[in-house]
Amino acid sequence: MTSKIDITEFRNRLKGNTKIGSPKLKIPMGFFSIFTDNSKCFYGNFDNSTFELIKNSNFSPGFYFLKGTYKNTEKNLIVNYSVEPVGKLRIAWIKYFPIIAFIMCNSIYYFEAKPPIEIYIIFNLFIIFISIFSRHNIKWQNRKLKRKFNKIFEIVD
Repeated sequence: MTSKIDITEFRNRLKGNTKIGSPKLKIPMGFFSIFTDNSKCFYGNFDNSTFELIKNSNFSPGFYFLKGTYKNTEKNLIVNYSVEPVGKLRIAWIKYFPIIAFIMCNSIYYFEAKPPIEIYIIFNLFIIFISIFSRHNIKWQNRKLKRKFNKIFEIVD
Protein backbone atom coordinates (compact mmCIF):
# COMPACT_ATOMS: atom_id res chain seq x y z
CA MET A 1 0.00 0.00 0.00
CA THR A 2 1.17 3.52 -0.60
CA SER A 3 0.77 6.70 1.36
CA LYS A 4 0.18 10.17 -0.01
CA ILE A 5 2.56 11.66 2.55
CA ASP A 6 6.35 11.47 2.68
CA ILE A 7 8.39 9.56 5.26
CA THR A 8 9.13 12.55 7.53
CA GLU A 9 5.45 13.47 7.70
CA PHE A 10 4.62 9.80 8.37
CA ARG A 11 7.05 9.71 11.30
CA ASN A 12 5.73 13.04 12.61
CA ARG A 13 2.18 11.69 12.52
CA LEU A 14 3.34 8.52 14.27
CA LYS A 15 4.91 10.64 17.02
CA GLY A 16 1.88 12.91 17.25
CA ASN A 17 -0.75 10.16 17.35
CA THR A 18 0.98 7.41 19.35
CA LYS A 19 1.44 6.99 23.07
CA ILE A 20 4.55 4.86 23.60
CA GLY A 21 4.11 1.43 25.17
CA SER A 22 3.72 -2.24 24.34
CA PRO A 23 0.47 -2.82 22.42
CA LYS A 24 0.20 -6.40 23.68
CA LEU A 25 0.24 -5.18 27.30
CA LYS A 26 -2.27 -2.33 26.93
CA ILE A 27 -4.79 -2.57 29.77
CA PRO A 28 -7.78 -0.21 29.85
CA MET A 29 -7.95 1.47 33.22
CA GLY A 30 -11.62 2.49 33.10
CA PHE A 31 -12.52 5.06 35.75
CA PHE A 32 -8.91 5.47 36.89
CA SER A 33 -7.94 6.70 33.43
CA ILE A 34 -9.31 10.17 34.14
CA PHE A 35 -5.96 10.84 35.79
CA THR A 36 -3.91 9.81 32.74
CA ASP A 37 -3.37 11.33 29.31
CA ASN A 38 -5.41 9.70 26.57
CA SER A 39 -5.31 12.36 23.87
CA LYS A 40 -3.54 10.21 21.27
CA CYS A 41 -5.30 7.82 18.88
CA PHE A 42 -2.88 4.92 19.07
CA TYR A 43 -0.81 3.14 21.69
CA GLY A 44 2.31 1.23 20.71
CA ASN A 45 5.90 1.16 19.54
CA PHE A 46 7.60 2.35 16.39
CA ASP A 47 11.07 2.99 15.04
CA ASN A 48 12.59 4.09 11.74
CA SER A 49 11.07 1.27 9.69
CA THR A 50 8.51 -0.70 11.77
CA PHE A 51 5.48 -0.08 13.96
CA GLU A 52 3.07 -1.93 16.25
CA LEU A 53 -0.06 0.04 17.11
CA ILE A 54 -3.31 -0.61 18.96
CA LYS A 55 -6.29 1.67 19.57
CA ASN A 56 -5.75 3.87 22.62
CA SER A 57 -8.89 3.44 24.71
CA ASN A 58 -9.75 3.87 28.36
CA PHE A 59 -12.72 1.57 28.67
CA SER A 60 -12.73 -1.15 26.03
CA PRO A 61 -9.79 -3.45 25.37
CA GLY A 62 -8.38 -3.69 21.88
CA PHE A 63 -8.61 -7.09 20.26
CA TYR A 64 -6.39 -6.35 17.27
CA PHE A 65 -3.18 -4.43 16.64
CA LEU A 66 -1.47 -3.19 13.51
CA LYS A 67 1.98 -4.56 12.81
CA GLY A 68 3.89 -3.32 9.82
CA THR A 69 6.80 -1.71 8.08
CA TYR A 70 7.28 1.43 6.04
CA LYS A 71 9.99 2.50 3.63
CA ASN A 72 10.58 5.31 1.22
CA THR A 73 10.94 4.65 -2.49
CA GLU A 74 11.73 7.06 -5.30
CA LYS A 75 8.14 8.12 -5.86
CA ASN A 76 6.25 7.55 -2.62
CA LEU A 77 6.09 5.86 0.80
CA ILE A 78 5.32 2.13 0.86
CA VAL A 79 3.46 0.95 3.96
CA ASN A 80 2.90 -2.77 4.53
CA TYR A 81 0.86 -3.73 7.55
CA SER A 82 -1.31 -6.51 8.84
CA VAL A 83 -3.98 -6.63 11.50
CA GLU A 84 -3.17 -9.30 14.07
CA PRO A 85 -5.06 -10.42 17.17
CA VAL A 86 -3.64 -9.33 20.51
CA GLY A 87 -4.35 -12.76 21.90
CA LYS A 88 -6.03 -15.64 20.13
CA LEU A 89 -7.30 -17.01 23.42
CA ARG A 90 -8.99 -13.68 24.21
CA ILE A 91 -10.84 -13.64 20.89
CA ALA A 92 -11.82 -17.31 21.20
CA TRP A 93 -13.13 -16.65 24.71
CA ILE A 94 -15.28 -13.76 23.55
CA LYS A 95 -16.60 -15.68 20.54
CA TYR A 96 -17.36 -19.00 22.23
CA PHE A 97 -18.13 -18.23 25.88
CA PRO A 98 -21.75 -17.19 25.18
CA ILE A 99 -22.32 -20.52 23.40
CA ILE A 100 -20.85 -22.44 26.33
CA ALA A 101 -22.93 -20.38 28.78
CA PHE A 102 -26.04 -21.04 26.69
CA ILE A 103 -25.51 -24.80 26.80
CA MET A 104 -24.58 -24.91 30.49
CA CYS A 105 -27.42 -22.71 31.71
CA ASN A 106 -30.00 -24.52 29.60
CA SER A 107 -28.74 -27.82 31.00
CA ILE A 108 -29.14 -26.49 34.54
CA TYR A 109 -32.59 -25.09 33.74
CA TYR A 110 -33.70 -28.34 32.16
CA PHE A 111 -32.35 -30.80 34.72
CA GLU A 112 -32.29 -28.85 37.99
CA ALA A 113 -34.02 -25.48 38.30
CA LYS A 114 -37.19 -25.74 36.15
CA PRO A 115 -37.85 -21.94 35.96
CA PRO A 116 -41.02 -20.44 34.50
CA ILE A 117 -41.02 -20.31 30.71
CA GLU A 118 -40.80 -16.48 30.70
CA ILE A 119 -37.48 -16.49 32.56
CA TYR A 120 -36.20 -19.27 30.34
CA ILE A 121 -37.04 -17.33 27.15
CA ILE A 122 -35.68 -14.00 28.44
CA PHE A 123 -32.41 -15.57 29.55
CA ASN A 124 -31.91 -17.41 26.26
CA LEU A 125 -32.66 -14.28 24.23
CA PHE A 126 -30.16 -12.35 26.36
CA ILE A 127 -27.40 -14.90 25.76
CA ILE A 128 -28.13 -15.01 22.02
CA PHE A 129 -27.99 -11.20 21.89
CA ILE A 130 -24.65 -11.15 23.75
CA SER A 131 -23.26 -13.79 21.40
CA ILE A 132 -24.24 -11.87 18.27
CA PHE A 133 -23.09 -8.55 19.70
CA SER A 134 -19.68 -9.87 20.77
CA ARG A 135 -18.95 -11.34 17.35
CA HIS A 136 -19.97 -8.14 15.56
CA ASN A 137 -18.02 -6.00 18.02
CA ILE A 138 -14.80 -7.86 17.22
CA LYS A 139 -15.30 -7.38 13.47
CA TRP A 140 -16.28 -3.74 13.97
CA GLN A 141 -13.15 -2.97 16.02
CA ASN A 142 -10.97 -4.54 13.32
CA ARG A 143 -12.53 -2.41 10.57
CA LYS A 144 -12.46 0.74 12.70
CA LEU A 145 -8.75 0.32 13.46
CA LYS A 146 -7.93 -0.07 9.76
CA ARG A 147 -10.05 2.93 8.75
CA LYS A 148 -8.53 5.18 11.40
CA PHE A 149 -4.97 4.20 10.43
CA ASN A 150 -5.67 4.67 6.71
CA LYS A 151 -7.27 8.05 7.31
CA ILE A 152 -4.55 9.49 9.58
CA PHE A 153 -1.66 8.26 7.44
CA GLU A 154 -3.46 8.77 4.10
CA ILE A 155 -3.01 5.20 2.90
CA VAL A 156 -4.32 4.29 -0.55
CA ASP A 157 -4.37 0.82 -2.06
